[in-house]
Parts: sequence; C-alpha cells; structure tokens
Amino acid sequence: MSIHKESAKRVTTHVLSEMKLKGEKISMLTSYDYSMALIVDRAGIDVILVGDSASNVMAGHETTLPITLDQMIYHGASVVKAVQRALVVVDLPFGTYQGNSKEALNSSIRIMKEASADAVKLEGGREVLESVNRILSAGIPVMGHLGLTPQSIHKFGTYAVRAKEDEEAEKLVEDAKLLEEAGCFAIVLEKIPAALATKVAQSVAIPIIGIGAGGGVDGQVLVIHDMLGITQEFSPRFLRRYHNLFAEIQGAVETYIGDVKSREFPNEREQY
Repeated sequence: MSIHKESAKRVTTHVLSEMKLKGEKISMLTSYDYSMALIVDRAGIDVILVGDSASNVMAGHETTLPITLDQMIYHGASVVKAVQRALVVVDLPFGTYQGNSKEALNSSIRIMKEASADAVKLEGGREVLESVNRILSAGIPVMGHLGLTPQSIHKFGTYAVRAKEDEEAEKLVEDAKLLEEAGCFAIVLEKIPAALATKVAQSVAIPIIGIGAGGGVDGQVLVIHDMLGITQEFSPRFLRRYHNLFAEIQGAVETYIGDVKSREFPNEREQY
C-alpha cells in the first residue's frame, strides 16, 4: 500500500529542504526503467536516482566507469515517463564533467533536455567545484556525492570505508561546505563512519543522504536491485535486503518451464 498521502504533490528540491528542517527523513532508491520506476513512485518514494550503477546491475560491468552519457539519458528518460511524484536525479557518468566545466554543462543540459530530469548528480568536492558552479549557473539543480566515489575506484583501488583518518575526514567536511556554498541542493555520503556523516549533516543546511553512512543523516539511498535481493553477490554491512526476488523469480521461471514441458500451459481456459 502506498505510504504517501499527497500523491499529486511533486517532490522538489524545496520540499527536500523543508523535510530536513522538519526532521522528516528522506527516502531515495535507484531505478533505471519505466516499469520499476512506476512501482517505486507509486509506493511513495521521495527521490529516484537514475544511478550510474546501471553500469553494474543493468549492463553487467564490474565498475560504473563504462556507462555512457547516451545510456544514462536513455535510462533517465525511461524513468521520467513513469514518475508523477518523486524527484528524479540522473548521474553524470564518468568522463562527462571531470576537468572540463564546459563539457560538464553540456552533459547536464543534455540530461535535462533529453531525459527531462529534475537534477543531476556528480562525484567529488573541491576538484569538481568549477563544473558544479558552471552547471548551477545554468539553473540546473546539482546533488553532490562524497565519501566513497565509485567513479574514482582506480584511484583508491578499493571499495573500503572512506574518511577514517583525520585528514580525509576534515577534507570531506570542507568539501560538503563548499558544495553547499556553491548551491548544491543535497549531498550523498557513501560508506563513511557514521559519526562523521552525522557531523556533516549537522554542519550544513542542505539534506545529506547516506548509503553506508549511519542513521544520523537526513535520508537513505539504496540500489533497488540490492534492496530487493535481485543481486546476490553484493552483501556490504549497510545493505538490508527487504526481499529475495532472485529466488522468487527463478522459482517462477522454473515453474513456467515445467508447465510448458508438461503441456500444462496453456490450458483450455488460456487459449482462444
């Protein structure tokens, strides 16, 4: 049953700010296609992230790096068609904003025009600030992403918890404040110590969405394939599986195969 009461009221960046002020937690999940987005939106989710995690769960790549801007636009447009309430944020993929603010703006414009997204998300702090400023100057809302940044996996060489040491933790807090000052409407913090994430959430006025960042932030995000148990090989501490769809779908397919082989499907009521 849907948990939201005002299904006709669109979630906006302003609504998210009000939710933080009121202490209301923000719910966020990924979606990559029309059918899944329709379900997630009708359930009452606040934010849908069209994540570059599509590279992993939809295309089977080991990292998020291979997915292209055209592919992100395709996934974003598919999701937007299904959504009536949630705020839709589309990831800027690797190589479309780093080191070139003009390309960052052009990439963001394409996402907004061709996918009809509500906002874009990018990874990094001070090092991408020029791109952030240029995108924002065009009136495009930007969500930041700090902590574990999967697009930088080859730089770090591991998916381990980030910002455990004082120097990196201080930089993360500084980067969060810089992103807020630039005009970002929210920031995702991924896989960092819970105490640090809480400190960041209390240090800035914009919403902080956590994934593996504890409960002291303003909201939570998960990859829907992980949350529903469609993926099985990924089991970090922060992941709570709310279903085991892998087993359920596999079981349904096996039953279908058996019914076809035994000539039980279709029966007389299922034909013309």
